[in-house]
Amino acid sequence: MENSNPVVLSEILFGSANPAESKRIQQLVRKGLAYKIAPRVYTTNLADNTHAIVKRNWFRIIAHLYPGAVLSHRSALECKPTPTGHIFITHGYTKMVELPGLTIHLLKGRGAILDDRPFFEQLYRSQDARAFLENCTNSRKSEEAAKSLKTVEISQKLADLLQIHSESALIRLKEQAKVLAPMLGLEKELTVLTKLINAVQQQALGSKANPSSGLNHYLGKPFHLPSIKLLEELYGHLAGNNYPQYPDQNLSTATFQHFAFFESYFSQFIDGNEFELSEARHIIETGTVMGGRKEDGEDLLHTYQLASNKKEMATCPKTAQDFIQLLQKRHAFLMASRPNKHPGKFKESNNPAGITELVPWQLIEGTLIKGFDWYALLQDPFAKSIYLLFLLTDINPFAKGNGALARLMMNAELAAKNLTKIMIPIVYTDAHQLALNKISQHHDFPAFIQSMLNIYAFSATVLGDTKNEMERYLRSAHAFYLPSQGKLRY
Repeated sequence: MENSNPVVLSEILFGSANPAESKRIQQLVRKGLAYKIAPRVYTTNLADNTHAIVKRNWFRIIAHLYPGAVLSHRSALECKPTPTGHIFITHGYTKMVELPGLTIHLLKGRGAILDDRPFFEQLYRSQDARAFLENCTNSRKSEEAAKSLKTVEISQKLADLLQIHSESALIRLKEQAKVLAPMLGLEKELTVLTKLINAVQQQALGSKANPSSGLNHYLGKPFHLPSIKLLEELYGHLAGNNYPQYPDQNLSTATFQHFAFFESYFSQFIDGNEFELSEARHIIETGTVMGGRKEDGEDLLHTYQLASNKKEMATCPKTAQDFIQLLQKRHAFLMASRPNKHPGKFKESNNPAGITELVPWQLIEGTLIKGFDWYALLQDPFAKSIYLLFLLTDINPFAKGNGALARLMMNAELAAKNLTKIMIPIVYTDAHQLALNKISQHHDFPAFIQSMLNIYAFSATVLGDTKNEMERYLRSAHAFYLPSQGKLRY
């Protein structure tokens, strides 16, 4: 089978004016294959908790139920519901709608204006100036149900803008707010916002005069906004979908290790660390490196040692702090033979001239922490795995070894659920890189997702009781071909 195209089913269905679609949904309900979550909202997911289903599909539901609404107030700055499930949108009327695990606060106001951008389909998001003005309105409700962030939180976000984009961003924000305030009837809020911006600017000036003033603590962990926006978009394409789940058929210790060998061999090849297959087998089977390529050989060996360790491959991060520590621990192991590449430590300088800089080194940790938010919201193992792959590829947090680490983190998400890991053979390397580039350069998320689905389906076919048997299958699939020599067959 070549170019397999597994079907991806949405777990959320919406009532339709189309008689045929409406009939189809009702038939699913009668057969017990779907049930109603709320008026005009159904799910085909019969396994998960309804609250969880709604939580990860909140943007789809709101976009469908309230087309043209604007994600506003605190929700425009946080881009997600509060921890207890409150979300705020500006619409044609005021109302509070309760769904399982989600409280939608509809606030009467103007629809999208000027630079308000689509967030997901027909759901818009308040531009920054509008969102900051909205957050300067008073709210009498409890903290979780309050439409506005606290003053200290608004100041923090202003400080992030300053840190990431320089003072010009705050000046531009102030000017845009002056234009918008009369249009939205938020003149009083403009006064509040202006004072907060001025205070952040003064705080920054004070820190330059007094480096020990504690501004770094005040700023928290700044992040790279373009990367976060890209990750947010990827999340939007992945969230709420049910992807194929291929049970791992290489679960015995021996077959798990056989798969890990070829997985590691191909992973190192992608990063330019090329060995003859016989050389690679010698390194793995003896733990020694032939010739003068000690560091390259140990990179391969360490990759294999992680990939073949079932306990390690069953470990996934539960918190942002877990995530940071796990990345650093695994990278330290991978790069143990390269002390000059600072194993386990994030970059402390930008890439050399001539190499595209993805995220400035000062923003790496903050961007990883912020990006973890979207990972934590995803539920499907395949979705979580390829989200991590792109996150680490995009952020590029270490001086070397990012690719191998990204693929290990991806596969741990699958192995933890006893699903087949993903193997990217030599013949598929160009297609894989092209799919990654399509996100960064063209925001073509479907192409990336489909490419990963294709190689995931292939990986599920890689079996063998012995390493030789698995190798024979891979050769029959053209896995060892260069991309110019042929196509993957399975």
